Amino acid sequence: MTLLNAKCQTTPVTKVAQDVFDLHSSYKELSLHNRRFKHQDIVPLLQQLAKNPLFQVQTVGKSVEQRDIFLVKAGTGKTKVLLWSQMHGDESTATMALFDLFNFLQKTDKLDAIRQQILENTTLYIVPMLNPDGAERFTRRNALEIDLNRDALRLQSPEAQLLKSLRDSLNPEFGFNLHDQSRLYTVGTTSKPATISFLAPPFDHAQTVDTVRDRAMRTIVGMNEALQQFIPGQVGKYSDEHEPRAFGDNIQKWGTSVILIESGGYKGDPEKQYIRQLNFASLVSALHLIGENGYTNYSRENYYKIPQNERYLFDLVVRNVRYQDNGRSTLLDVGIIRDEIDAPRANRDFYYRSSIQEIGDMSVFYGYEEVNGESLSLVPGKVYPAPFKDIMALTAARSKELLAEGYTTVRVEKLSANNIDPINLPLNVTRKSKKVSHDLNLYSGANFVLKDAKGQVRYAIVNGFVYDLTGTKPSLFHGLVL
Repeated sequence: MTLLNAKCQTTPVTKVAQDVFDLHSSYKELSLHNRRFKHQDIVPLLQQLAKNPLFQVQTVGKSVEQRDIFLVKAGTGKTKVLLWSQMHGDESTATMALFDLFNFLQKTDKLDAIRQQILENTTLYIVPMLNPDGAERFTRRNALEIDLNRDALRLQSPEAQLLKSLRDSLNPEFGFNLHDQSRLYTVGTTSKPATISFLAPPFDHAQTVDTVRDRAMRTIVGMNEALQQFIPGQVGKYSDEHEPRAFGDNIQKWGTSVILIESGGYKGDPEKQYIRQLNFASLVSALHLIGENGYTNYSRENYYKIPQNERYLFDLVVRNVRYQDNGRSTLLDVGIIRDEIDAPRANRDFYYRSSIQEIGDMSVFYGYEEVNGESLSLVPGKVYPAPFKDIMALTAARSKELLAEGYTTVRVEKLSANNIDPINLPLNVTRKSKKVSHDLNLYSGANFVLKDAKGQVRYAIVNGFVYDLTGTKPSLFHGLVL
Protein backbone atom coordinates (compact mmCIF):
# COMPACT_ATOMS: atom_id res chain seq x y z
CA MET A 1 0.00 0.00 0.00
CA THR A 2 1.28 3.43 -0.94
CA LEU A 3 0.39 5.91 1.78
CA LEU A 4 -0.39 9.18 0.07
CA ASN A 5 -2.37 10.61 2.91
CA ALA A 6 -2.17 8.66 6.13
CA LYS A 7 -4.90 10.72 7.76
CA CYS A 8 -7.49 9.59 5.21
CA GLN A 9 -7.77 6.09 6.61
CA THR A 10 -8.07 5.92 10.38
CA THR A 11 -8.70 2.17 10.47
CA PRO A 12 -6.79 -0.19 8.17
CA VAL A 13 -9.08 -1.84 5.63
CA THR A 14 -7.71 -5.25 6.58
CA LYS A 15 -8.87 -4.79 10.16
CA VAL A 16 -12.31 -3.56 9.08
CA ALA A 17 -12.72 -6.59 6.84
CA GLN A 18 -11.46 -8.97 9.52
CA ASP A 19 -13.78 -7.55 12.18
CA VAL A 20 -16.95 -7.77 10.07
CA PHE A 21 -15.92 -11.13 8.64
CA ASP A 22 -15.53 -12.60 12.12
CA LEU A 23 -18.97 -11.38 13.19
CA HIS A 24 -20.77 -12.23 9.95
CA SER A 25 -22.85 -14.98 11.56
CA SER A 26 -24.55 -12.38 13.76
CA TYR A 27 -25.64 -10.40 10.67
CA LYS A 28 -26.42 -13.26 8.30
CA GLU A 29 -30.00 -13.26 7.02
CA LEU A 30 -30.93 -16.83 7.91
CA SER A 31 -34.02 -17.02 5.72
CA LEU A 32 -31.79 -16.83 2.63
CA HIS A 33 -29.79 -20.02 2.98
CA ASN A 34 -29.32 -21.16 -0.62
CA ARG A 35 -28.82 -19.52 -4.00
CA ARG A 36 -32.21 -20.21 -5.57
CA PHE A 37 -34.48 -17.96 -3.53
CA LYS A 38 -37.16 -15.97 -5.31
CA HIS A 39 -38.69 -12.50 -5.28
CA GLN A 40 -41.39 -13.64 -2.87
CA ASP A 41 -38.68 -14.57 -0.37
CA ILE A 42 -37.21 -11.07 -0.16
CA VAL A 43 -40.46 -9.06 -0.14
CA PRO A 44 -41.27 -9.72 3.55
CA LEU A 45 -37.67 -8.95 4.48
CA LEU A 46 -37.92 -5.57 2.78
CA GLN A 47 -41.32 -4.91 4.34
CA GLN A 48 -39.81 -5.53 7.74
CA LEU A 49 -36.82 -3.35 6.88
CA ALA A 50 -39.14 -0.48 6.00
CA LYS A 51 -40.32 -0.37 9.62
CA ASN A 52 -36.86 0.75 10.71
CA PRO A 53 -36.42 4.55 10.40
CA LEU A 54 -32.80 3.96 9.44
CA PHE A 55 -33.99 2.83 6.01
CA GLN A 56 -36.23 4.12 3.26
CA VAL A 57 -37.69 1.31 1.18
CA GLN A 58 -39.69 2.11 -1.93
CA THR A 59 -40.94 0.41 -5.05
CA VAL A 60 -39.21 2.20 -7.92
CA GLY A 61 -40.32 0.05 -10.85
CA LYS A 62 -41.76 -3.20 -12.08
CA SER A 63 -40.36 -6.06 -14.07
CA VAL A 64 -41.76 -7.36 -17.34
CA GLU A 65 -44.03 -9.69 -15.36
CA GLN A 66 -45.00 -6.87 -13.00
CA ARG A 67 -42.95 -7.86 -10.00
CA ASP A 68 -41.94 -4.94 -7.79
CA ILE A 69 -38.35 -3.73 -7.95
CA PHE A 70 -37.21 -2.13 -4.71
CA LEU A 71 -34.73 0.57 -3.78
CA VAL A 72 -33.36 0.74 -0.24
CA LYS A 73 -31.82 3.98 0.98
CA ALA A 74 -29.62 4.25 4.08
CA GLY A 75 -27.17 6.83 5.38
CA THR A 76 -26.92 10.61 5.31
CA GLY A 77 -23.43 11.18 3.94
CA LYS A 78 -22.42 13.37 1.04
CA THR A 79 -20.96 10.53 -1.05
CA LYS A 80 -23.68 8.67 -2.94
CA VAL A 81 -23.17 4.98 -3.63
CA LEU A 82 -25.47 2.92 -5.86
CA LEU A 83 -25.36 -0.88 -5.50
CA TRP A 84 -27.36 -3.28 -7.65
CA SER A 85 -27.48 -7.06 -7.62
CA GLN A 86 -29.05 -9.90 -9.57
CA MET A 87 -29.45 -8.13 -12.90
CA HIS A 88 -28.84 -11.72 -13.97
CA GLY A 89 -31.49 -13.80 -12.25
CA ASP A 90 -29.23 -16.76 -11.49
CA GLU A 91 -26.48 -14.66 -9.89
CA SER A 92 -27.67 -14.26 -6.33
CA THR A 93 -24.63 -14.47 -4.05
CA ALA A 94 -24.30 -10.73 -3.57
CA THR A 95 -28.05 -10.38 -2.99
CA MET A 96 -27.66 -12.53 0.10
CA ALA A 97 -24.70 -10.39 1.18
CA LEU A 98 -26.75 -7.21 0.76
CA PHE A 99 -29.39 -8.49 3.16
CA ASP A 100 -26.57 -9.29 5.57
CA LEU A 101 -25.43 -5.69 5.07
CA PHE A 102 -28.92 -4.42 5.97
CA ASN A 103 -28.75 -6.43 9.20
CA PHE A 104 -25.27 -5.10 9.94
CA LEU A 105 -26.31 -1.48 9.48
CA GLN A 106 -29.16 -1.72 11.99
CA LYS A 107 -27.25 -3.71 14.61
CA THR A 108 -25.66 -2.25 17.74
CA ASP A 109 -22.46 -3.92 18.85
CA LYS A 110 -18.71 -3.41 19.13
CA LEU A 111 -18.50 -2.45 15.44
CA ASP A 112 -20.63 0.66 15.90
CA ALA A 113 -17.73 2.90 14.85
CA ILE A 114 -17.52 1.19 11.45
CA ARG A 115 -21.24 1.31 10.72
CA GLN A 116 -21.56 4.89 11.90
CA GLN A 117 -18.65 5.94 9.72
CA ILE A 118 -20.41 4.41 6.70
CA LEU A 119 -23.83 5.87 7.53
CA GLU A 120 -22.50 9.36 8.25
CA ASN A 121 -20.14 9.62 5.28
CA THR A 122 -22.12 7.88 2.55
CA THR A 123 -25.69 7.62 1.34
CA LEU A 124 -26.41 4.15 0.04
CA TYR A 125 -28.96 3.36 -2.66
CA ILE A 126 -29.38 -0.39 -3.02
CA VAL A 127 -31.37 -2.42 -5.57
CA PRO A 128 -31.15 -5.94 -4.13
CA MET A 129 -32.85 -7.73 -7.05
CA LEU A 130 -33.01 -5.96 -10.40
CA ASN A 131 -34.26 -8.99 -12.37
CA PRO A 132 -36.96 -10.70 -10.27
CA ASP A 133 -38.42 -12.52 -13.29
CA GLY A 134 -35.07 -14.14 -14.00
CA ALA A 135 -34.73 -14.99 -10.30
CA GLU A 136 -38.10 -16.74 -10.45
CA ARG A 137 -36.74 -19.13 -13.10
CA PHE A 138 -33.13 -18.91 -11.88
CA THR A 139 -32.02 -17.90 -15.35
CA ARG A 140 -29.64 -15.22 -16.56
CA ARG A 141 -32.06 -13.25 -18.72
CA ASN A 142 -35.30 -11.43 -17.99
CA ALA A 143 -38.80 -12.46 -19.09
CA LEU A 144 -38.18 -10.97 -22.55
CA GLU A 145 -35.10 -13.23 -22.88
CA ILE A 146 -32.96 -10.09 -22.89
CA ASP A 147 -29.63 -9.95 -21.08
CA LEU A 148 -30.04 -6.81 -19.00
CA ASN A 149 -26.28 -6.27 -19.02
CA ARG A 150 -26.39 -5.93 -22.80
CA ASP A 151 -29.29 -3.47 -22.79
CA ALA A 152 -27.60 -0.32 -21.53
CA LEU A 153 -27.88 1.44 -24.90
CA ARG A 154 -31.20 0.32 -26.40
CA LEU A 155 -32.97 0.17 -23.03
CA GLN A 156 -35.70 -2.15 -24.27
CA SER A 157 -36.29 -3.79 -20.89
CA PRO A 158 -38.16 -1.99 -18.10
CA GLU A 159 -35.49 -3.21 -15.67
CA ALA A 160 -32.73 -1.65 -17.79
CA GLN A 161 -34.70 1.59 -18.11
CA LEU A 162 -35.03 1.68 -14.34
CA LEU A 163 -31.32 1.21 -13.71
CA LYS A 164 -30.48 3.95 -16.19
CA SER A 165 -32.99 6.34 -14.63
CA LEU A 166 -31.67 5.66 -11.13
CA ARG A 167 -28.11 6.33 -12.26
CA ASP A 168 -29.11 9.56 -13.93
CA SER A 169 -31.37 10.88 -11.17
CA LEU A 170 -29.08 9.97 -8.28
CA ASN A 171 -25.78 10.68 -10.06
CA PRO A 172 -23.81 8.60 -7.53
CA GLU A 173 -20.07 8.95 -7.18
CA PHE A 174 -19.64 5.17 -6.85
CA GLY A 175 -21.52 2.17 -8.21
CA PHE A 176 -21.24 -1.53 -7.37
CA ASN A 177 -22.27 -3.96 -10.10
CA LEU A 178 -22.71 -7.31 -8.33
CA HIS A 179 -22.57 -10.59 -10.23
CA ASP A 180 -21.67 -14.28 -10.14
CA GLN A 181 -19.23 -15.89 -12.54
CA SER A 182 -18.42 -19.49 -13.44
CA ARG A 183 -16.80 -21.55 -10.69
CA LEU A 184 -14.38 -22.83 -13.38
CA TYR A 185 -12.38 -19.59 -13.59
CA THR A 186 -8.89 -19.61 -12.11
CA VAL A 187 -6.55 -16.88 -10.93
CA GLY A 188 -4.28 -16.69 -13.95
CA THR A 189 -2.96 -20.10 -14.91
CA THR A 190 -2.79 -21.32 -11.30
CA SER A 191 -4.88 -24.10 -9.79
CA LYS A 192 -6.65 -21.65 -7.49
CA PRO A 193 -10.25 -20.71 -8.28
CA ALA A 194 -11.05 -17.06 -8.84
CA THR A 195 -13.33 -16.98 -5.81
CA ILE A 196 -13.79 -13.21 -6.11
CA SER A 197 -12.93 -11.17 -9.18
CA PHE A 198 -12.94 -7.40 -9.53
CA LEU A 199 -13.04 -5.02 -12.45
CA ALA A 200 -13.10 -1.29 -13.01
CA PRO A 201 -14.93 -1.57 -16.36
CA PRO A 202 -13.32 0.30 -19.27
CA PHE A 203 -15.51 2.83 -21.03
CA ASP A 204 -13.76 2.53 -24.39
CA HIS A 205 -11.76 0.00 -26.40
CA ALA A 206 -8.54 1.86 -25.61
CA GLN A 207 -9.16 1.15 -21.90
CA THR A 208 -8.61 4.81 -21.08
CA VAL A 209 -8.23 5.72 -17.42
CA ASP A 210 -9.77 9.00 -16.31
CA THR A 211 -10.37 10.22 -12.76
CA VAL A 212 -13.66 8.31 -12.55
CA ARG A 213 -12.18 4.93 -13.48
CA ASP A 214 -9.06 5.68 -11.45
CA ARG A 215 -11.15 5.94 -8.27
CA ALA A 216 -12.66 2.53 -8.95
CA MET A 217 -9.23 1.01 -9.58
CA ARG A 218 -7.77 2.34 -6.36
CA THR A 219 -10.77 1.13 -4.36
CA ILE A 220 -10.37 -2.34 -5.87
CA VAL A 221 -6.73 -2.42 -4.77
CA GLY A 222 -7.88 -1.81 -1.20
CA MET A 223 -10.61 -4.43 -1.48
CA ASN A 224 -8.10 -6.94 -2.81
CA GLU A 225 -5.81 -6.25 0.14
CA ALA A 226 -8.74 -6.87 2.50
CA LEU A 227 -9.68 -10.20 0.89
CA GLN A 228 -6.20 -11.65 0.58
CA GLN A 229 -6.19 -12.43 4.30
CA PHE A 230 -9.15 -14.79 3.80
CA ILE A 231 -8.51 -16.23 0.33
CA PRO A 232 -4.82 -15.71 -0.44
CA GLY A 233 -4.15 -16.04 -4.15
CA GLN A 234 -7.85 -16.48 -4.98
CA VAL A 235 -8.73 -12.96 -6.15
CA GLY A 236 -8.73 -12.33 -9.88
CA LYS A 237 -9.34 -9.49 -12.28
CA TYR A 238 -12.17 -9.85 -14.75
CA SER A 239 -11.39 -9.25 -18.40
CA ASP A 240 -10.74 -5.59 -19.25
CA GLU A 241 -12.18 -6.05 -22.73
CA HIS A 242 -14.64 -3.24 -23.43
CA GLU A 243 -18.28 -4.23 -23.95
CA PRO A 244 -20.09 -1.20 -25.45
CA ARG A 245 -23.56 -2.53 -24.55
CA ALA A 246 -22.85 -3.29 -20.88
CA PHE A 247 -24.06 -1.22 -17.96
CA GLY A 248 -20.77 -1.24 -16.06
CA ASP A 249 -18.85 0.15 -19.02
CA ASN A 250 -21.46 2.81 -19.73
CA ILE A 251 -22.10 3.87 -16.16
CA GLN A 252 -18.34 4.34 -15.85
CA LYS A 253 -18.51 6.55 -18.94
CA TRP A 254 -21.46 8.48 -17.53
CA GLY A 255 -19.41 9.58 -14.52
CA THR A 256 -19.96 7.00 -11.78
CA SER A 257 -16.94 5.03 -10.56
CA VAL A 258 -18.07 1.43 -11.13
CA ILE A 259 -16.68 -1.58 -9.30
CA LEU A 260 -17.67 -4.96 -10.66
CA ILE A 261 -17.63 -7.84 -8.18
CA GLU A 262 -17.89 -11.37 -9.57
CA SER A 263 -18.49 -14.28 -7.19
CA GLY A 264 -16.85 -17.42 -8.56
CA GLY A 265 -16.14 -20.75 -6.93
CA TYR A 266 -14.71 -22.07 -3.68
CA LYS A 267 -14.09 -25.75 -2.95
CA GLY A 268 -16.78 -27.27 -0.76
CA ASP A 269 -19.09 -24.27 -1.07
CA PRO A 270 -21.70 -25.14 -3.75
CA GLU A 271 -24.30 -22.83 -2.21
CA LYS A 272 -21.74 -20.03 -1.98
CA GLN A 273 -22.29 -19.31 1.69
CA TYR A 274 -18.61 -18.74 2.37
CA ILE A 275 -18.39 -16.60 -0.76
CA ARG A 276 -21.40 -14.69 0.55
CA GLN A 277 -19.40 -13.97 3.71
CA LEU A 278 -16.50 -12.75 1.58
CA ASN A 279 -18.87 -10.50 -0.36
CA PHE A 280 -20.20 -9.03 2.84
CA ALA A 281 -16.73 -8.30 4.22
CA SER A 282 -15.63 -6.90 0.86
CA LEU A 283 -18.61 -4.55 0.59
CA VAL A 284 -18.28 -3.22 4.14
CA SER A 285 -14.56 -2.65 3.71
CA ALA A 286 -15.16 -0.88 0.39
CA LEU A 287 -17.84 1.40 1.84
CA HIS A 288 -15.49 2.19 4.70
CA LEU A 289 -12.74 3.10 2.21
CA ILE A 290 -15.12 5.29 0.23
CA GLY A 291 -16.49 7.01 3.34
CA GLU A 292 -13.00 8.10 4.43
CA ASN A 293 -11.55 8.59 0.94
CA GLY A 294 -9.23 5.76 1.93
CA TYR A 295 -8.96 4.59 -1.65
CA THR A 296 -6.59 7.50 -2.28
CA ASN A 297 -4.04 5.64 -0.17
CA TYR A 298 -3.65 3.01 -2.87
CA SER A 299 -1.67 3.02 -6.09
CA ARG A 300 -3.45 2.41 -9.37
CA GLU A 301 -0.45 0.42 -10.59
CA ASN A 302 -1.33 -2.35 -8.13
CA TYR A 303 -4.67 -2.82 -9.89
CA TYR A 304 -2.83 -4.17 -12.90
CA LYS A 305 -0.93 -6.63 -10.69
CA ILE A 306 -4.12 -8.54 -9.88
CA PRO A 307 -3.98 -11.70 -12.07
CA GLN A 308 -6.60 -11.93 -14.77
CA ASN A 309 -9.28 -14.62 -14.82
CA GLU A 310 -8.51 -17.66 -16.90
CA ARG A 311 -10.42 -20.92 -17.30
CA TYR A 312 -8.31 -23.86 -16.16
CA LEU A 313 -10.66 -25.63 -13.74
CA PHE A 314 -12.85 -28.71 -14.00
CA ASP A 315 -15.06 -30.22 -11.33
CA LEU A 316 -13.21 -33.53 -11.56
CA VAL A 317 -9.97 -34.54 -13.25
CA VAL A 318 -8.91 -38.19 -13.48
CA ARG A 319 -5.18 -38.29 -14.23
CA ASN A 320 -2.77 -40.78 -15.78
CA VAL A 321 -5.21 -43.59 -16.37
CA ARG A 322 -4.83 -46.30 -19.02
CA TYR A 323 -7.63 -46.91 -21.50
CA GLN A 324 -7.81 -50.02 -23.68
CA ASP A 325 -9.69 -49.61 -26.96
CA ASN A 326 -9.38 -51.63 -30.19
CA GLY A 327 -6.16 -53.21 -29.00
CA ARG A 328 -4.52 -49.89 -28.20
CA SER A 329 -3.45 -48.80 -24.72
CA THR A 330 -3.65 -45.02 -24.29
CA LEU A 331 -2.53 -42.87 -21.35
CA LEU A 332 -5.32 -40.40 -20.66
CA ASP A 333 -6.51 -37.65 -18.41
CA VAL A 334 -10.27 -37.09 -18.26
CA GLY A 335 -11.92 -33.78 -17.36
CA ILE A 336 -15.51 -33.72 -16.09
CA ILE A 337 -17.96 -30.85 -15.61
CA ARG A 338 -21.06 -31.13 -13.41
CA ASP A 339 -23.94 -29.05 -14.75
CA GLU A 340 -26.96 -28.04 -12.72
CA ILE A 341 -30.28 -29.14 -14.24
CA ASP A 342 -33.53 -27.57 -13.07
CA ALA A 343 -35.73 -30.08 -11.26
CA PRO A 344 -38.92 -28.36 -10.11
CA ARG A 345 -40.75 -31.70 -9.70
CA ALA A 346 -38.04 -33.70 -7.97
CA ASN A 347 -38.39 -32.33 -4.44
CA ARG A 348 -35.42 -30.01 -4.98
CA ASP A 349 -34.40 -27.10 -7.17
CA PHE A 350 -31.80 -28.91 -9.27
CA TYR A 351 -29.77 -32.02 -9.78
CA TYR A 352 -26.43 -32.64 -11.49
CA ARG A 353 -25.86 -34.00 -14.98
CA SER A 354 -22.17 -34.52 -15.61
CA SER A 355 -20.31 -34.86 -18.89
CA ILE A 356 -16.80 -35.53 -20.12
CA GLN A 357 -15.45 -32.23 -21.44
CA GLU A 358 -11.81 -33.14 -22.07
CA ILE A 359 -9.81 -36.27 -22.91
CA GLY A 360 -6.04 -36.37 -23.31
CA ASP A 361 -3.16 -34.43 -21.78
CA MET A 362 -4.64 -32.20 -19.07
CA SER A 363 -1.37 -31.30 -17.38
CA VAL A 364 -2.16 -27.57 -17.63
CA PHE A 365 -5.63 -27.98 -16.11
CA TYR A 366 -6.83 -28.62 -12.57
CA GLY A 367 -9.82 -30.09 -10.79
CA TYR A 368 -11.69 -29.10 -7.67
CA GLU A 369 -11.45 -32.84 -7.11
CA GLU A 370 -8.75 -35.05 -8.61
CA VAL A 371 -8.20 -38.81 -8.79
CA ASN A 372 -4.76 -40.25 -9.42
CA GLY A 373 -5.31 -43.04 -11.93
CA GLU A 374 -1.69 -44.10 -12.11
CA SER A 375 -1.45 -47.91 -12.50
CA LEU A 376 -5.23 -48.04 -12.97
CA SER A 377 -7.29 -48.79 -16.06
CA LEU A 378 -10.43 -46.96 -17.14
CA VAL A 379 -13.31 -49.24 -18.09
CA PRO A 380 -16.68 -47.88 -19.26
CA GLY A 381 -19.46 -48.56 -16.79
CA LYS A 382 -21.74 -51.49 -17.45
CA VAL A 383 -25.54 -51.65 -17.40
CA TYR A 384 -26.87 -54.44 -15.16
CA PRO A 385 -28.95 -56.68 -17.43
CA ALA A 386 -31.63 -57.96 -15.04
CA PRO A 387 -34.15 -55.26 -14.10
CA PHE A 388 -34.88 -54.53 -10.46
CA LYS A 389 -38.51 -54.45 -9.39
CA ASP A 390 -38.23 -50.91 -8.03
CA ILE A 391 -35.81 -48.38 -6.58
CA MET A 392 -36.20 -49.75 -3.06
CA ALA A 393 -34.26 -52.84 -4.12
CA LEU A 394 -31.14 -50.70 -4.48
CA THR A 395 -29.92 -50.97 -0.91
CA ALA A 396 -26.59 -49.42 0.02
CA ALA A 397 -24.95 -52.84 0.34
CA ARG A 398 -26.29 -54.08 -3.00
CA SER A 399 -25.32 -50.87 -4.73
CA LYS A 400 -21.74 -51.15 -3.48
CA GLU A 401 -21.61 -54.74 -4.75
CA LEU A 402 -22.77 -53.63 -8.19
CA LEU A 403 -20.21 -50.82 -8.33
CA ALA A 404 -17.47 -53.26 -7.36
CA GLU A 405 -18.55 -55.43 -10.31
CA GLY A 406 -18.20 -52.49 -12.69
CA TYR A 407 -21.88 -51.58 -13.04
CA THR A 408 -22.79 -47.89 -13.01
CA THR A 409 -26.40 -48.18 -14.24
CA VAL A 410 -29.30 -50.48 -13.40
CA ARG A 411 -32.68 -51.07 -14.98
CA VAL A 412 -35.90 -50.78 -13.02
CA GLU A 413 -39.29 -52.24 -13.97
CA LYS A 414 -41.31 -49.49 -12.36
CA LEU A 415 -39.68 -46.11 -12.83
CA SER A 416 -41.33 -42.73 -12.34
CA ALA A 417 -38.62 -40.14 -12.86
CA ASN A 418 -40.77 -37.34 -11.43
CA ASN A 419 -40.86 -39.04 -8.03
CA ILE A 420 -37.17 -39.87 -7.77
CA ASP A 421 -34.60 -37.58 -6.22
CA PRO A 422 -31.37 -38.27 -8.13
CA ILE A 423 -29.22 -37.07 -5.26
CA ASN A 424 -30.26 -40.18 -3.32
CA LEU A 425 -29.25 -42.60 -6.10
CA PRO A 426 -25.96 -44.48 -5.71
CA LEU A 427 -26.19 -45.57 -9.37
CA ASN A 428 -27.86 -44.33 -12.50
CA VAL A 429 -31.27 -45.90 -13.12
CA THR A 430 -33.18 -46.36 -16.35
CA ARG A 431 -36.24 -48.10 -17.71
CA LYS A 432 -35.78 -51.75 -18.55
CA SER A 433 -36.33 -51.22 -22.29
CA LYS A 434 -34.08 -48.20 -22.82
CA LYS A 435 -30.75 -48.58 -24.60
CA VAL A 436 -27.84 -47.10 -22.67
CA SER A 437 -24.15 -46.88 -23.59
CA HIS A 438 -21.33 -45.62 -21.40
CA ASP A 439 -18.58 -45.71 -24.03
CA LEU A 440 -15.85 -43.18 -23.37
CA ASN A 441 -16.66 -40.24 -25.64
CA LEU A 442 -16.15 -36.50 -25.50
CA TYR A 443 -19.30 -34.70 -24.29
CA SER A 444 -20.92 -37.97 -23.21
CA GLY A 445 -21.97 -38.86 -19.69
CA ALA A 446 -19.22 -39.58 -17.15
CA ASN A 447 -19.80 -43.18 -16.07
CA PHE A 448 -16.84 -45.52 -15.73
CA VAL A 449 -14.75 -47.46 -13.23
CA LEU A 450 -11.03 -47.53 -12.48
CA LYS A 451 -9.55 -51.01 -12.00
CA ASP A 452 -6.21 -52.04 -10.59
CA ALA A 453 -3.85 -54.63 -12.08
CA LYS A 454 -5.80 -57.45 -10.40
CA GLY A 455 -9.03 -56.32 -12.04
CA GLN A 456 -10.55 -54.99 -8.84
CA VAL A 457 -12.54 -51.76 -8.99
CA ARG A 458 -10.83 -49.07 -6.93
CA TYR A 459 -13.03 -46.15 -7.95
CA ALA A 460 -16.41 -45.85 -9.62
CA ILE A 461 -17.37 -42.61 -11.35
CA VAL A 462 -21.15 -42.35 -11.55
CA ASN A 463 -22.62 -39.26 -13.20
CA GLY A 464 -19.26 -37.54 -12.68
CA PHE A 465 -19.07 -38.21 -8.93
CA VAL A 466 -16.39 -40.36 -7.34
CA TYR A 467 -17.16 -43.46 -5.27
CA ASP A 468 -14.06 -44.67 -3.46
CA LEU A 469 -14.59 -48.41 -3.07
CA THR A 470 -11.57 -48.77 -0.81
CA GLY A 471 -13.74 -47.25 1.90
CA THR A 472 -11.18 -44.61 2.82
CA LYS A 473 -13.74 -41.81 2.58
CA PRO A 474 -17.52 -41.52 2.41
CA SER A 475 -19.23 -40.97 -0.91
CA LEU A 476 -22.13 -38.68 -1.74
CA PHE A 477 -24.95 -40.04 -3.90
CA HIS A 478 -25.50 -38.24 -7.20
CA GLY A 479 -26.87 -40.77 -9.66
CA LEU A 480 -29.07 -39.93 -12.60
CA VAL A 481 -32.33 -41.07 -14.11
CA LEU A 482 -31.47 -41.89 -17.71
